[in-house]
Amino acid sequence: MAVGVIGGSGLYQLDGLEDVKRVKMETPYGDPSDAYIQGVLHGTPMFFLPRHGLGHRLLPTEINFRANIWGFKKLGCERLISVSAVGSMKENIAPGDLVMIDQFIDWTRHRNMTFLGEGIVGHVALADPISLPLQQKLFEVAGGLEGVKTHRGGTYICIEGPQFSTRAESKLYRSWGVDVIGMTNMPEARLAREAEISYATIALATDYDSWKEDEDHVETEAVLKLLQANVEKAKRVIEAYARGPKEALDPVASTALRSSLITPHEHISPTIRKKLDPILAPFLSDLV
Repeated sequence: MAVGVIGGSGLYQLDGLEDVKRVKMETPYGDPSDAYIQGVLHGTPMFFLPRHGLGHRLLPTEINFRANIWGFKKLGCERLISVSAVGSMKENIAPGDLVMIDQFIDWTRHRNMTFLGEGIVGHVALADPISLPLQQKLFEVAGGLEGVKTHRGGTYICIEGPQFSTRAESKLYRSWGVDVIGMTNMPEARLAREAEISYATIALATDYDSWKEDEDHVETEAVLKLLQANVEKAKRVIEAYARGPKEALDPVASTALRSSLITPHEHISPTIRKKLDPILAPFLSDLV
């Protein structure tokens, strides 16, 4: 099945795609960030979406996360690789490093974070929000690339933005033991789990946020300069992943919603079934 890639700041296209098509998607939640770019990379079918839209037009809070994930599911993506710029909250994670994170703290406040509601109730397990088999495979292929320093594991705190942290906030987050800070992976990871898509993040460290007092505080111009170099590393990781054999699908992610629904199937209305057709159809055989 196809692999989805969602590009964050600095990653607006995937190089090397063949048989490229633009797929404009309509969803029950409105428009995704942009058209999906369909193609084949070293034999692997892929769909790419720029998270902030072409031209970087969307603030983190303005991203239509539900539409984006619904679209990937509709297109048949069982794996989703997120590429995301982050600030480092640890001395040993230097700007320029990649981090294959495995945990989140969601500090956002103004985002729609679930496909459920309106007559359908469930409580999806999110103890391990990253697909560990996918994360392991990405870490393995990154380890084989020259000039790419990659850390496996770590906690990503997702803040609302669009402003960077105050120094006091940055120090508070560090006291919680987080490894990186960003603005976009939540509720993206939550929604991917509800949609039963295996999700993993390639986090690109660009700065030390504002906690490191012997460093200049984070500024957009400096971040963007380093980001371009990091984006090239992320592209190399994705290319290496596309070339090789894929990991087995994560059994936790691929059955997450069907094992957590509280509402009996017969009480799910035809309206909701139609709205969530790409997500519910794989396990509700009586869909209308």
